[in-house]
Amino acid sequence: MAKWVAKAPGRLCLFGEHQDYLGLPVIATAISLFIQMEAEKRNDQIVFVNMPDIGETETIDLSEPIVYERPRQYLRSGLKVLQDLGYNLSHGLTVTVRGEIPINAGTASSSAFVIAWLKLLLRICQASEADEPETLARLGHKAEVVEFGEPGGMMDHFAASFGGTIFVDTRPPFRAELLSVQLDGFVLGDTLQRKETLEVLRQAKEQALEAFKQIQFNHPDFNIHTTPKEIALAYAKELPEPLRSKVIAHIHNRDLCKEAKEMLSSGEVKTERLGEMLTEHHRWLRVLGVSTPKLDELVEAALNAGAMGAKLNGSGGGGCMFAYAPGKQHEVAEAIERARGKAFIVSVAQGACAQIL
Repeated sequence: MAKWVAKAPGRLCLFGEHQDYLGLPVIATAISLFIQMEAEKRNDQIVFVNMPDIGETETIDLSEPIVYERPRQYLRSGLKVLQDLGYNLSHGLTVTVRGEIPINAGTASSSAFVIAWLKLLLRICQASEADEPETLARLGHKAEVVEFGEPGGMMDHFAASFGGTIFVDTRPPFRAELLSVQLDGFVLGDTLQRKETLEVLRQAKEQALEAFKQIQFNHPDFNIHTTPKEIALAYAKELPEPLRSKVIAHIHNRDLCKEAKEMLSSGEVKTERLGEMLTEHHRWLRVLGVSTPKLDELVEAALNAGAMGAKLNGSGGGGCMFAYAPGKQHEVAEAIERARGKAFIVSVAQGACAQIL
């Protein structure tokens, strides 16, 4: 009986949280925590998916039209995206899904799930798209975001597909650039407090968009991508709180991401400066109101244990942080555990892969 296996990684957002809805770039890196799927051919038209980690199963009849019964049915949307490409499974599958990525914790577990599923399906169908990381990422974005009419960029899909460390232009139609840099020394820390993603995103996004709208109205020459920091900060001072603080934080984070891109593109990582930048990024994210006391506690524990830098990971409101601690990973992981978090020593990972067993 034919068998296949596919997996896709989670990710860290190094720089750029809460920048994508402003059209500003982000930098992400894939990490060695994966969603893995094993599939076995069936002699009928049923796709049966067992997800023991979350205690759920799903059954899909390939002889029936794909219908979404509720939001975020990614197994179904993945099959529909496949059909839209002109591919159809000629047989059913029994699939087992297992994951190492913390769920709903800011490490892109849902996007890794979608990319692994599409990689598996494309490999089974012997489709050329299976070997095209950019195409795979765009199909993943369609299956996870477009099919359900939700807002969202492509950072997570690019990271899961490309692997490595990437620079992402978040302006549609989106673009990813693989950076030729070798990074190590990361420790992921899960607060074990689930994220309130939608509410956190909504408030942060609305305030930022309103703030920059007011600046643009008052100063038509303003360009969020190119206006120098000193001028942008002067414009920000004209705004009332809390809009003023939000603009200041975003402009500082914009320039941190720009500096990081220059450093990582050069291939020469200044570890001490990179750590300082990550911690500074976290401080500005606190100003945006997207950190939590538990995230701050784990960041502080990591820094006290010798990490060069640490920050929250993802949109905030709970979930994970990470530390940059080359040579100190074990000490930092122990400090995170002592602070009642769950620690994972991770390395930079390759992108999605699939093979026949």
